[in-house]
Amino acid sequence: MTDKTTIARPYARAAFAAAQAHGYLAAWSDALHTAATVVEDPRIASLLGNPRVTAKQLADFVIGIGGGKLGAEWNELVLMLAQNRRLAILPEIAALFDALKDETEGVVDVTVTAATDLDAKQQHTLTAALTRRLKREVRLHTAVDATLLGGAVIRAGDLVIDGSLRTRLERMAFEVSA
Repeated sequence: MTDKTTIARPYARAAFAAAQAHGYLAAWSDALHTAATVVEDPRIASLLGNPRVTAKQLADFVIGIGGGKLGAEWNELVLMLAQNRRLAILPEIAALFDALKDETEGVVDVTVTAATDLDAKQQHTLTAALTRRLKREVRLHTAVDATLLGGAVIRAGDLVIDGSLRTRLERMAFEVSA
């Protein structure tokens, strides 16, 4: 079976191009996430494969959710997805759209997993340092994992910086036993 992300990619690129051309990146992102939430609802998901519900009815329903403020391109995208029975991939389209939007706007999501909660000052310092290093605006997300013992693990896309005490101890144990 084909990966949903592979199917969603051209739709996300087309949506992004249309939204960017009209300066509606934020509005399209919101509409895509709203539509994605709607099609993930079990009551609506059951309608997506129902032969009694036409593609036009499904498209009109999703377009109505968006409020009809996004123009003809939004309506065409939703209708095309409905006609091709691809409304179920709206969550993937929304995620890919946001990745394109973040790349264009120079924003990166960074997750910091630490052994203890980071206070506001630590978060601010870390955000400033990561902004300098990554040369992009950083949206910082934090998590706590007590098994790290100390330090933190920083993830920004494919970049992983593991400064945890647990990893250092594992390296030392490996070096001693080798």
